[in-house]
Amino acid sequence: MTFKTRMMVVAALAMAGASTPALAQVATGAPPVVAGAKPVTIERIKVYAPTIKGNLEGEAADRDVLVILPPSYGREPSRRYPVVYALHGYSIGAEEWAKEIHIPRTVEGAFAKGAGEMILVLPDSKTVHNGSMYSSSVTTGDFESFVARDLVRYIDSHYRTIAQRESRGLAGHSMGGYGTSRIGLKHADMFGALYMMSPCCLSPRDPAQIDPAVFKQLEAVKSPADSAGLSFMLRAQLATAAAWSPNPQKPPLYLDMPVKDGVVQPDVVAKWAANAPLAFVDQYIGNLRRYRAIAIDVGDKDGLKADAQTLHGVLDRYGIASSFEIYEGDHTNRVAWRFQDKLLPFFSENLAFQAQP
Repeated sequence: MTFKTRMMVVAALAMAGASTPALAQVATGAPPVVAGAKPVTIERIKVYAPTIKGNLEGEAADRDVLVILPPSYGREPSRRYPVVYALHGYSIGAEEWAKEIHIPRTVEGAFAKGAGEMILVLPDSKTVHNGSMYSSSVTTGDFESFVARDLVRYIDSHYRTIAQRESRGLAGHSMGGYGTSRIGLKHADMFGALYMMSPCCLSPRDPAQIDPAVFKQLEAVKSPADSAGLSFMLRAQLATAAAWSPNPQKPPLYLDMPVKDGVVQPDVVAKWAANAPLAFVDQYIGNLRRYRAIAIDVGDKDGLKADAQTLHGVLDRYGIASSFEIYEGDHTNRVAWRFQDKLLPFFSENLAFQAQP
């Protein structure tokens, strides 16, 4: 798969279709080791999600989560910390996400360069079709509430956090950037600052782009497990449908596709469009005003640049201050540098490191 193709796939999570191989991991460059950086501790835990239990697709309610504890966590038993929840992109899970952003090196480097020490939490939201879209669906489960409620509640009760919204940050890359926008718009009572890295799926797709021939290929899928052999693009169609057009009366996949018998289905297309943040952002301006800071970044060679610019323009139109940067790079090649040198310092500056009255 060419990098350009991958960008366009992730941008829409697909309405057009392409015959490309599945892609599980992108090799990214790592920033150099920072002299004097102290080691962090990585814990691998499982968090039970009542909001995911009972989904029709069979997704596990016990979710894998990586927790990165700062160097001082073990030495200072009375100290409490802000928390940043960092969401991965489509086709990977938390472990691959950590490799993409070169944890622990980037976290240790950020702290060594002066960022305040905080806890990082990387939940795994990969599904049978390779991505939850951080959405709420009877088919996949309610991953939106898992992140915003179940996970936050667990972390606050098991780690020494500063358990208030002003001390929680939400961030993500690509599909995780979409999740940050979606969850951030709806759950401003839980988070105090947002950072979206190359967010995908911000705008409704043009129905004219839908190719019925692509969806014809999905007719052979008779069970969720069958999707494992599909191309990246085709699997993305199933992930999107499971998240945004679930159908509890339609086993075994429990979803509706935007094409049926070669005919575009306007009601399904409308459901997909309704999940695009640029379609519903105007309903949540009051929530956005609650954030201390919002940041969006995207590479100048990234196919998602236009939508990111549009979202920034919406915020600007409403007088909501936000940081927006187009940097030299594509969808993934600078993500580790950005995580170390931009994202973590952003939260260091904008989260509360002391409990607020």
